Order: sequence, then C-alpha cells, then structure tokens
Amino acid sequence: MAKQKKQKAAEAGGLLEQLRVPAGPVDLTTYDPRATTGFVGAKDDGKAALETLGAEVPDWQERLFAEGRKGGERSVLLVLQGMDTSGKGGVIRHGAGLMDPQGLKITSFKAPTPAEKRRGFLWRIRQAVPSHGMIGIFDRSHYEDVLIARVRNLVTPTVWEKRYDQINDFEAELAESGVTVLKCFLHISADEQKVRLEERLDNPTKHWKYNPGDVDERQLWPDYTEAYHAALERCNTEQAPWYVIPSDRKWYRNWAVTTLLLETLKGLDPQWPAADFDVAKEKERLAGT
Repeated sequence: MAKQKKQKAAEAGGLLEQLRVPAGPVDLTTYDPRATTGFVGAKDDGKAALETLGAEVPDWQERLFAEGRKGGERSVLLVLQGMDTSGKGGVIRHGAGLMDPQGLKITSFKAPTPAEKRRGFLWRIRQAVPSHGMIGIFDRSHYEDVLIARVRNLVTPTVWEKRYDQINDFEAELAESGVTVLKCFLHISADEQKVRLEERLDNPTKHWKYNPGDVDERQLWPDYTEAYHAALERCNTEQAPWYVIPSDRKWYRNWAVTTLLLETLKGLDPQWPAADFDVAKEKERLAGT
C-alpha cells in the first residue's frame, strides 16, 4: 500500500516537472545518474511500464499525425544529447520503436560536410525539422556546435560564444511556428561509460559499435562536462527547456524519455479531425456497392 501511494505521488507531479532543469547555474555533479526519479520499482517493473506506454503513445502520435494531415500546424521535436554510450540509440529503439514510422522522422547528425559548414551551423538542422503532424528525433543535434566544437577547438571561442544566442533564437522560432521542442540530456557517469565500452570490447557482436576515438574523448570528460554545464544553463529557455535523464540504468532511461514524450503529446491534446464529408451519405453510398 505504501508503495502504491508513493507511486501515485510521483505520478501526480508529472515527469516533465520532475526532470526539468531549473533556471540558473547547472552542476551535473548534483544529479545522480542512477536515480529513478518518478518511478517506484525495479528493472522488471520498468520494462513492464514501458510496454504499457506502448498502448498509449501510438494513439497520441496518430492523433497528432491526423491533425497535421488536416491542416494542423503542430509537431514535436525530441532532441537527444549525451556522452558516448549514454543510450541515444537505445532510446530510439525502445521508445521510437513503439510508434508508427510514417509519423516519425529520425535524423542522426554526424560531422558536417564542407558544404554544410559553408551554409552555417544551423542550416542542416533546419532541413531536418519535423513537418506538421510529425514527431522528429535528433540523435545529436545543433548542440554539437557548442559541445565538441568548443572542446575540440574546431572554431574560435568568439564563434561558439555567439552560438548560444543563435540556438535560443532558433528554438524560439520553432516554438512560434508550432514545434514543441523536448530536449533530453542523457546523464551517464564516467564509470558506467567505461563498463559499457568494456562490454563492447568483450562481445564480438558489438565490436562494430566500438570506436577507438571514444577513449580519447573520455580523457576530455571534464571539458565536456563544463561544456554541457554551459549549454544546459544558457539554452534552458521557457520555450525549449532542458531535461536531465538519469541514464546509468538503461531501463529507466528508456521509460523516462518515452514518458516525457507521452506527457508532451497529452499536453498538446491533439484531437481527431472532424469529417469534411457527409458521413451518413457515405454510409448509404457504401452500402449500395
């Protein structure tokens, strides 16, 4: 009984409220990457809860898609950021896998090509923004240009400093045009990342996922942490807030991001479009065939 009451109390606040990054300075060392915020139960409970979401998410996704097909101008953009092995692909497999592909657009951003660089760092991002009625997912995003670009000195500090404001303006523009931006930072510990990289080396079926460069990036962990602090603080706006997702527990990470997406869809409350034809007449015509 006590467990049930605790679960209801956690649900009452909504996960969007509980995982949202508050305004002001950000210190990721104060966030527990093994937390299970908003969920009471163990791993098996979490997996079962995710399956339960699979009965709701597609319905709300279809409502949004139908609205877009009939003149609606709203869409959702889920931005996934995090260190290597934090689980961006896992979230897409387990969360996006619940949805209808026709209403989904997944974009994985790699290093920009020379042609893309010449057009400005937001050009290729704009090309991938989901159209009306769609749910878009970014596997990495425009934030790479204030993260890896900053840490690896790919551009001068003068350039990346300006990008925070440019990102805020861009996301405000998206919100104004009907795109709800859901930004999730998948928070993983350095110790857990090491375990996951070791698992890739120990398992021949996962060698393809291993990148020797990941070890080089690990050595820059403090620099990336500092860069994430800046991005989470300076681009945490009312129109496009950040959410920190504890990600050392894969099952919780998948449940949490999917729950945030479901709460977002419910908040939009898309409605089934009314028929633009005479239903009774069409029934009569169909009966005569």
